[in-house]
Amino acid sequence: MRSPSPAAQVTRGFAMGTADIVPGVSGGTVALVLGIYDRLIRNVSQGAHALKQLLTRDMSGFATTARRIEWIWLVSLLGGILAAVFALSSVLERLLEEEPVRMAALFLGLIIGSIWVALRMLDKIDGPSVALMVGIGATMFLLLGLRSDTHAADDAAEVATEPWWVFLLTGAIAICAMILPGVSGSFILVMLGMYTEVLGAVNDRDFFLLFAFMIGCVIGLAVFSTLLNYLLRLYHRWVLAAMIGLMLGSTRVLWPWPGGTETTTLAMPSDDVVVPVLIAAIAVAVVVVVDLLATRYVTVEPLHHHDEAAVEPTH
Repeated sequence: MRSPSPAAQVTRGFAMGTADIVPGVSGGTVALVLGIYDRLIRNVSQGAHALKQLLTRDMSGFATTARRIEWIWLVSLLGGILAAVFALSSVLERLLEEEPVRMAALFLGLIIGSIWVALRMLDKIDGPSVALMVGIGATMFLLLGLRSDTHAADDAAEVATEPWWVFLLTGAIAICAMILPGVSGSFILVMLGMYTEVLGAVNDRDFFLLFAFMIGCVIGLAVFSTLLNYLLRLYHRWVLAAMIGLMLGSTRVLWPWPGGTETTTLAMPSDDVVVPVLIAAIAVAVVVVVDLLATRYVTVEPLHHHDEAAVEPTH
């Protein structure tokens, strides 16, 4: 397998990072379009397996697994992802503060497009799967209505207010979405009310909180990558249906009116209507086109089709 130059790999990582930081755009889908998804999952799974071997003091197994990882390829990709996150976070934070309704419309359109992508990944849509989607979606919609409003835009640029352990848990949860095509990790952050918190930590260079978030990501990969692989292998349709339900219900957070993502209160469209609707429609179209490109050039396969030896549970 011919490896691209580190510079080319950084560019690919930047494209993935740009997608990952925008709610509704899946970095996994971009990886599919770039033709590197299989290779990425294989290396990530090997890394998670190596970490578990290290924690269980299986040093011989750890050394063997670590040698299988394409370190230059992976580190170059991760470098591009981090570069995109640090370069674009301040722009997104400012836009969320200055244009909350239009940004919410953008995110809503991206999520609607992502729901369409996820529906296409289902091998069968029947009554039980629809019931699961609707049930989880309705439950999530109602639960989010009970959630207190997210931080106001005026507070978005301030120092993050959540403790370090919340960032750790958030990283563990969000990373699971980031490795699946069609599912946006940043949208999970929005759903948890942590999107502006994480952006604020990035912009403030709060490395303690960012380190907690990264440790959470590592824990999430080590613990949940095997679990996700197991669930997708045995219950692929049900897991996807549940994810679609979560996305459907969580659109409550992204309804543009009255105040964008700052509140879960719902209101009829008012004042600025035409532009947000157009933005949402364009966002849907962008996600659909990206998915069609991924389908054209790469076979979209669920996670359980990959090399299972790389993610076998540690005995």
